[in-house]
Amino acid sequence: MAPPLPTRSATSGDGGGSGLLGRYAAERATGALRAPNGCVYLREGAVYCVECPAAPGPEARLTAAGRLSARSRQRAAEAAGPQRRGGRFLVEQGWLTQGELEICQLAALLDAAFFVLPLAPGSTTFTPGEGHWLGVVRLVGAAALQEATARRRALLDRLRPWAAADEAPVVPVVPVRSAGADGPGGPEGPAGAVRPAVTGRQRRLLEHADGRHTPYELAHALGQSAYLTLLDVRGLAAAGLIRLPPKPAALPRRRPGASGADRRAAAPGAAPRWHLPDPGVLETADPDVALLVRLRTALEENL
Repeated sequence: MAPPLPTRSATSGDGGGSGLLGRYAAERATGALRAPNGCVYLREGAVYCVECPAAPGPEARLTAAGRLSARSRQRAAEAAGPQRRGGRFLVEQGWLTQGELEICQLAALLDAAFFVLPLAPGSTTFTPGEGHWLGVVRLVGAAALQEATARRRALLDRLRPWAAADEAPVVPVVPVRSAGADGPGGPEGPAGAVRPAVTGRQRRLLEHADGRHTPYELAHALGQSAYLTLLDVRGLAAAGLIRLPPKPAALPRRRPGASGADRRAAAPGAAPRWHLPDPGVLETADPDVALLVRLRTALEENL
């Protein structure tokens, strides 16, 4: 299951350069901050790597793109050594260029930070000196990272009404045609109907959506940003191009007299007797739900 999306609060403390991450940044700490949703790696107060199970890491992105095999990744991790020079090893072997490594690492860092920050002081531990096998590829200031994460959260919050799509399997409403001679691909609809415009990234999601995989699973399968996948899925839901999961049905409310208490009250002094609830006053046509309500009412009356 994907982690709950973090929200900024008065007690979370990672806004505006303050809070737990800001404190370790001010102390120019080197080590790893481990939180329930992931880990933040620091070098002299600056962030150089963030890991989170919800977001594909740089190695997963490179593997999905065909730029790095699992064997090459393993060799780089083994060659990293105490100096944590795995990234440099990848470049020295000619498997990646320095630019490819930096772009991929920064994208993965920003993506994972969205799900890890802000750090909760009560559930975060710091291990001095602990590092990531990839090593320092590019340093990012803690304040700049927090600001970027806050901007991303505000952008996603604009689509909050469609947040139910975050953890549900992505089910396209209509088939998707591939790009071809007729122009960019997009959702197919009835003849003459206006098709909602979709971005290339959204079209790719629709093409791979099979009704079984969630946005997080699709992000890992495609080796792309989990945050951007959530943003695209909510946008597709807002456009009516994917199905939202059904809302859970609420238990029907009892009406006065449903338990037959009025019949017992009419005979003062008589020994209390239990009566089946009157099925005619239940606000549901589902026999299974009606049975559950009868059982609940009976338990309430005999407690």
